[in-house]
Amino acid sequence: MKICLVTTFPPSQGGLSEYGLHIARELQRNPFLSLTVLADKLSFPHEELKEFSVERCWSFNDPATPLRLLAALRRWKPDVVWFNLLFSTFGRNPMIAFSGLMSPVLARLSGNYTHVTLHHLMDTVELKDAGVRFEYMYRTAGAVATRMLLLANSVSVLMPGYRKILYEKYGGENVYLRAHGVLTTRPELPEFSRRGNPDHRILAFGKWGTYKRLELMIEAFREVAEKLPNVKLIIAGGDHPQAGGYVESVRKTCEGDSRIEFTGYVQEDQLGDLFQSSSVAVMPYSSSAGSSGVAHIASQYGVPTVCADIPDFRQMAQGEELAIEFYRAGDAGDLAESLVRLLTNPEKQHVMAAQNFAAALRMTMPNIVQKYLRHFELQRRTEALKYVTRFRRLPRWVPSKSLLLRAMTRNSLGWVRRSAVPGAPWTGREGYALLNRNGNHRGELGRTRTAIDGEAVSIGGNGNGGGYRGSSAATGHAKQDQAGDSNHARLLNDPSAPFLANEGDSGQSKDKKESSVNRD
Repeated sequence: MKICLVTTFPPSQGGLSEYGLHIARELQRNPFLSLTVLADKLSFPHEELKEFSVERCWSFNDPATPLRLLAALRRWKPDVVWFNLLFSTFGRNPMIAFSGLMSPVLARLSGNYTHVTLHHLMDTVELKDAGVRFEYMYRTAGAVATRMLLLANSVSVLMPGYRKILYEKYGGENVYLRAHGVLTTRPELPEFSRRGNPDHRILAFGKWGTYKRLELMIEAFREVAEKLPNVKLIIAGGDHPQAGGYVESVRKTCEGDSRIEFTGYVQEDQLGDLFQSSSVAVMPYSSSAGSSGVAHIASQYGVPTVCADIPDFRQMAQGEELAIEFYRAGDAGDLAESLVRLLTNPEKQHVMAAQNFAAALRMTMPNIVQKYLRHFELQRRTEALKYVTRFRRLPRWVPSKSLLLRAMTRNSLGWVRRSAVPGAPWTGREGYALLNRNGNHRGELGRTRTAIDGEAVSIGGNGNGGGYRGSSAATGHAKQDQAGDSNHARLLNDPSAPFLANEGDSGQSKDKKESSVNRD
């Protein structure tokens, strides 16, 4: 399968560049894929990441972006064109941004299968926080741009409320809900020994100046510092593209306060040390622009999160089962109280860290990208079957019906053979073994003369309640369970979290524990 990924891409610091990098990194690992990144041009000398095929064919604030992308697609002839988009991806100027959002539908009209991952909606963005003057005009243009994006073959959104809006307001039937995912293949266990030793580090991370502002955070921190002497505030990240010089102006107001530290832009390889040494991550936002990348980065390191009570973040926490402590948006006193309650409660810190780490394990980037690939294959196979169905309805007297079918489906069927999701070979061999001894045993008989299904479980049993075929299957499952639980055991048995070590302290009744074991 050949994929062209349209996104901002490092060393660019444009919106979603880090997310685009992790998508590309996961696609690059797939040996059944050929990936080309169609990225934004940079105004400074740079070296491309060696493991990627990158063509920088469009520019921010360039009105010719759609034409340049179409020219690149004609050269590469991909099977899938995947757009990783914000409404402001292609420009800050409203007209240029609008013209750039025409690229997905133009790519589809040129014969490409197009998919859009849309990270926010204009319907939910607080335009006043973004410094927009003509709100009605922006809303109208945003509605038209949304309808254009829905003309792509398929669209993915990252919040349940977004899918509801696109379905009910715009009639979008090709919209799918996807998890944002954590930006890693393997989440790291939280290092409790580094947190609160000797100081509790409160981390504020992001691109600051619009709906992410620091005045509220600094005011709340000073209230916290009056009650807890061993605290520090770490402000990481730089200016939002629309708020140049904002972080520097805030830093000047905090000069002389050794408890407040500004790190500036944080490189990818420094994120682990920054988050692992932080006791809590804070999102002091006045509004939301979609699913929060900061909350997902915090979860992959098992960091508790304190966040403004905004509907989008409530949806995110509920849908992905993240442990987030909410405070009233815009209320510095409530934020300070939330931080004090959390920092003085080690038990709650460990429970929230464990929950966030568990959530991160469920939505690693390999899992997220694999679901996209399966969707791409399903859609293209469905398209190929539609052609076949139409031709089968033709009367038998139509000449060269098979030749016409081959001509009409040469692209679709050829794409299906270039599958990115490996499947079992069509050899016809019996009992082809898959992971965990799964396979098509075709009702063969085990040694107990009972039929066996694909999970190596006897149908009907043998009288002693044992459903496994011999002891090897049970032993194999036991080994996998033991390996899979090793990380979980390390987290629960951490010496700094003694209340999690003993199952008897969990507060569950005996009946509830037995029922949970049965469910597992």
